[in-house]
Amino acid sequence: MNAPEQVTQGDIEQQMKATLQMQREDYMREGVVSAETRIDRMQRAVDVLVKYNDKAVEALNTDFSCRPREITLLTDVGAGIAPLKHAIKHVRKWMKPEKRPTMFPFNLLGGRSRVEYQPLGVVGIIAPWNFPVNMVFSPLAQVLAAGNRAMIKPSEFTPATSEVIAEMIEEAFDPKEVAIFAGGPEVGQAFSSLPFDHMIFTGATSIARHILTAAAQNLVPVTLELGGKSPVVISRSADITKTLERIMVGKTMNAGQICLAPDYLLVPEEKLHEVIEAAQAAVTQMFPKILDNPEYTSVINERHYMRLNGYLMEANERGQQVIPINPANEDFNQQAGTYKIPPTLIPEPADDLKLMEEELFGPLLPIRTYKAFDDCIDYINSKPRPLAAYYFGEDAAEEAAFTSRTTSGGVCINDVIMHVMQEELPFGGVGPSGMGAYHGFKGFQTFSHAKSVYSQAKVNVAKLGGMAPPFGKATEKTIKMQIKR
Repeated sequence: MNAPEQVTQGDIEQQMKATLQMQREDYMREGVVSAETRIDRMQRAVDVLVKYNDKAVEALNTDFSCRPREITLLTDVGAGIAPLKHAIKHVRKWMKPEKRPTMFPFNLLGGRSRVEYQPLGVVGIIAPWNFPVNMVFSPLAQVLAAGNRAMIKPSEFTPATSEVIAEMIEEAFDPKEVAIFAGGPEVGQAFSSLPFDHMIFTGATSIARHILTAAAQNLVPVTLELGGKSPVVISRSADITKTLERIMVGKTMNAGQICLAPDYLLVPEEKLHEVIEAAQAAVTQMFPKILDNPEYTSVINERHYMRLNGYLMEANERGQQVIPINPANEDFNQQAGTYKIPPTLIPEPADDLKLMEEELFGPLLPIRTYKAFDDCIDYINSKPRPLAAYYFGEDAAEEAAFTSRTTSGGVCINDVIMHVMQEELPFGGVGPSGMGAYHGFKGFQTFSHAKSVYSQAKVNVAKLGGMAPPFGKATEKTIKMQIKR
């Protein structure tokens, strides 16, 4: 019996190129992509998400070593279904041509203007490990709504989940419609070098630079969904207990491994101890114990576990106060197959600590204090622009200053993270936290070509306006009408 042939890197690259060509040719043969076809494709995606939800739960628990069933169903499976259902409901409206005003005097002469949204062709989706199901199907909703084909590269850090996603994609779609390619960094590099019609990448800013470099070789437009250090400002007008309950839900969800997770707090100096106590109370209420609690997510792998503990080690070595919230007084050095880190507060951190320089992506929470509210705005504006910014309080003037004088991908008032669930709001970053946006109609626009269409009247406007040689009085009249204050 012959040994099975080994699939080489070159084989995978050739297969990806062949699939891209196959999808593009089939897209061209299809012609106009009807609303019925788009809805059918999206509904198939919904159907497999529902069918495979138990497998997704099991796979994510395997990949994370401990991932709560409820978190997977809410933030991966459910959050993948929601944008698909939203697009199914609205795609017919999104597809309609948009009438636009026609400029004078063309409008008086019967000229008409409109925008038609046309599919781009084939879109590449590079998904991250933290919400691997959601971050495949959420962008796929708008990619399919816009009438495109898709190729997907899931994360190598969640191999069990990638296998389940591959099962779902292969069951729901012909590879001419949607195809998936798993593998490590080499596959990702080759994938990002393909001449897609558009590409969306969700992940780290450092990797995004390589993605952009690769995409530039083929002038592929790219949507980047990155991260950054999302600040939380707690006003003197805020209810501290309610505020910390909401913040700590966001910070402990998926063990803080969320691009939108609160990264640091800015609190009034006189309320520091009250904030610490409220955070401790909120965590204790949610997690009386952590180590063997299936509702508390593990850090994804040893590398990230060591990275986060390295931040804490540096803080300890510098004499920084570090406050783990460990209600059952458990020994986290004694873990059997998991990489759990308790929610940990770091009050008044030095600005040059790594945990204040790098996105945390874990359950660590630095707390800075301020005297005047404007100090918060100045501090936020001194840092790279984050994916999100959060304000807690009831002061309308502060809230207005916060939203208008800071720049972030999005803002959430009196909560954290929840704005990502609003399909009618564009979701995206700014500067180092991202480029472009999607979700809802904005996603449909991102993955469409907005084609300008102008219909000229029967009147020869160029001749009437003197725009065609030989130039004369009509020309001078038009020039005079245009060039004036």
